[in-house]
Amino acid sequence: MSESKSPSAIFPPLPASAARFLELCRTFRSHLLPSFSWFSFSDLCELIMAKPGPDWDGLLKWSLAHSDGTGSNRSLSEEDRRWFTEAMQSQTVDVVKRMKEITLVMQTPPEVLEAHGVTPAEIEDMLEELQDHVESIDMANDLHSIGGLVPLLGYLKNTHANIRAKAAEVVSTIAQNNPKCQQLVMEANGLEPLLSNFASDPDVTVRTKALGAISSLVRNNKPAITAFRLANGFAGLRDALNSDNVRFQRKALNLINYLLKENTADCTTVNELGFQRILLHLASSEHGDIREAALGVLLELAKHDVDVEKVGRSTEEDEKLKALLEELIKGISLMSSEDLGAAKEERQLVDTLWETYFNEPSSLREKGLLVLPGEDAQPPDVASKQFEPPLKAWAAANKDTTAEKKQNPPLLL
Repeated sequence: MSESKSPSAIFPPLPASAARFLELCRTFRSHLLPSFSWFSFSDLCELIMAKPGPDWDGLLKWSLAHSDGTGSNRSLSEEDRRWFTEAMQSQTVDVVKRMKEITLVMQTPPEVLEAHGVTPAEIEDMLEELQDHVESIDMANDLHSIGGLVPLLGYLKNTHANIRAKAAEVVSTIAQNNPKCQQLVMEANGLEPLLSNFASDPDVTVRTKALGAISSLVRNNKPAITAFRLANGFAGLRDALNSDNVRFQRKALNLINYLLKENTADCTTVNELGFQRILLHLASSEHGDIREAALGVLLELAKHDVDVEKVGRSTEEDEKLKALLEELIKGISLMSSEDLGAAKEERQLVDTLWETYFNEPSSLREKGLLVLPGEDAQPPDVASKQFEPPLKAWAAANKDTTAEKKQNPPLLL
């Protein structure tokens, strides 16, 4: 067996600072400073490996392979502690400080950035980083206070499509489930450029991202819903449904479904704008999620028609819907077991629509395709058996024995 080589035989000498850091990592692995106790030895060494130069990854693997797992007995001097702390802090990102730096860049005129060699791709990367930071609600709320929200909204009008799209993604992130940021975006007139991009941007990706941001902005936000309605937003949704982009269609269907559930009066607007014809077409899409979403919107319209006593009238739309549902039932009947399981929601929507419009169950029930075997069965209760009290478990195990004893009383002598 060949003798194991030392790292010095494989790698060039470590830089002095890296060597010291690696040595301190070894020394401190068993008694790290409290503020860094969550770092593993591997995590610490990755800070070195991230730097260009020798194969630090190979060095780490060699070190771990030849380590006996014991800690060093070396005492920690105050100088070592201070040096190690400074080294760790130098790798820590101050998020607020970084967001302020990004804000400063966003506030800089485009021609100045271009003169300094800043490329659109670098701005995209910067916005990507900003999006990561504002995933935290606290950081999202801080964006306005440090002056970053207004210039971010300005990027929605940037000449580069990718930047407009990425800016909309960031807006979507900060507005999602965040009433404070929703209000701040509305007060900064952020809905206007989003609506403009959604309705008329030449790039479909920009339109899709803008729609995503609008969806985040209007949820549980009545002023935004009202503004969307007044801006003829439903006409934009109709155009989105008529597009050839599946993602754009899906986002539009999801928003329509939400808006109709929030305000059934919007069903009248949707019907007047001729949505039903488009929805019937999408309900026969080859994409299962598009079919389900379109059927969901049709069901909301059907519920409204019941309320206004329109269901039951013989109309051309009803006949087309009946033909569509019959075709879907036929397709469901030909599905494999695996596809049937995946189409559970679609099966339920088809049956509910049929019953709502025609006041009778669909043939899916007769064929046993509405509820498949096992779909209504409760999952086995494994956990309660594992955590059953010992006395209760003993009683259950001896239940039959006790019953036998009761059935066969002892004979009296």
